[in-house]
Amino acid sequence: MADESKAPQSPESSQPEVSGSLPPPYAAGDSLTSPAKPDAPVPLQASDRLLQTVADALKLVFKEDLIPENADRFIFWIAPIISMTAAITSLGAVAFASWFPVARDINIGLLFVVGVSALIPLGIVLGGWATNTHDSVIGALRSTAQLISYETTAGFALVSGLLLAGTLNVRAIVETQRADHAWYVFLAPVGFFTYLIASIAETNRAPFDFPDVESELVAGDMTAHRGIRWSLYFLADYASMIVVASVGTTLFLGGWLRPFPNVHWLACLEAVPTLFLIAAGAYCVFRAGKQPTRARCLFLWAVALACFIVAAIFALAYPLSPLPLQKMHEVLYGAFWFLLKISAYIYIFMWLRFTLPRFRFDQLMRLGWHILIPLALINVVDVGIALALTSEFGANRWLAMIVTSMATLGAAMLLLRWNDKYSATASASLVADSSIAEDPHAG
Repeated sequence: MADESKAPQSPESSQPEVSGSLPPPYAAGDSLTSPAKPDAPVPLQASDRLLQTVADALKLVFKEDLIPENADRFIFWIAPIISMTAAITSLGAVAFASWFPVARDINIGLLFVVGVSALIPLGIVLGGWATNTHDSVIGALRSTAQLISYETTAGFALVSGLLLAGTLNVRAIVETQRADHAWYVFLAPVGFFTYLIASIAETNRAPFDFPDVESELVAGDMTAHRGIRWSLYFLADYASMIVVASVGTTLFLGGWLRPFPNVHWLACLEAVPTLFLIAAGAYCVFRAGKQPTRARCLFLWAVALACFIVAAIFALAYPLSPLPLQKMHEVLYGAFWFLLKISAYIYIFMWLRFTLPRFRFDQLMRLGWHILIPLALINVVDVGIALALTSEFGANRWLAMIVTSMATLGAAMLLLRWNDKYSATASASLVADSSIAEDPHAG
């Protein structure tokens, strides 16, 4: 008996006894889902998930509306409407083709877009202040500081492009780039870069999403907003992304012009929209046969059919076609190139969101006031010098712009070096202060 009690036990016998029976281990290839009971609810199938977006929208619309007790009810109610209205209204002067504006072609079209879109953060500020809660107020204050910093940068960046165009009319800006045989992103690359960074910060996208950062402020200015108000804020954010992408595309990327519109031997690029749509439709057909459910298969077949129909319309509107749809060539092809450039611009937003970590708020302010605003000012001065050398002294425009751009880049390097020295000094002083705080008897 003693020997049996001292004998080593197997791992199976050393396990504690558990009441009831445990399920058997799964074998390779077995399903990990438990068998459904007759009275249990049926889990959501893959075909039902196609309606998930519609269900989410209906949930937000009919969600219970709660307002904080100490909130300013009128401002709390109207703040998200201000942001959404400003975002939609600013699209009115955007043009997808030479004679296809969204609303109306006006002489101060670009100024109208920039001015109205500047009201979008106003709704964020008012919404955070109206809730009368700490996190929301801090988010509103951060939004105000961020708006002042990067709206200034974006304004100076746009001035550099407007100096080259000489007009505020959206259609005239694009036609000037056609006449100059160059997109302004090549003549003023520093201006485009500063506008890109400022537009990311202006729309509160990562890594500059401090007004509604969840890890610090629990969604910030939108903490107390729910339901349809919360959805209006998010729709305004995404609409503002389209607005800033449209402005950058119009002023720096040639608007609705295809690449190299004045090069005749590259006229084959006119076939790119048709071939792109055919390739997209063929890919949908290829993927449709590999879908696990009938609903997904039918959805991809519908998308493929739509791509083939639009490709046929583009083919009929080809410049060499004698059919009446040829008159629609400029609108169709211009809208394609314009939307493609906007998509590429927004993809940069997504790429930076997936790549870069969020900055600290002091880093955001230092980047705006110590680097981007001085750099945008220097770029405006250098573009003006280049235009003066071209008009007054007959210098080559490309050579003058290259020289001034190199001078701007040199100034940017000096600003970065000065900022690194400032950051090192601030870090050293912070470490010294922390060491003194830890040892009160030091010194």
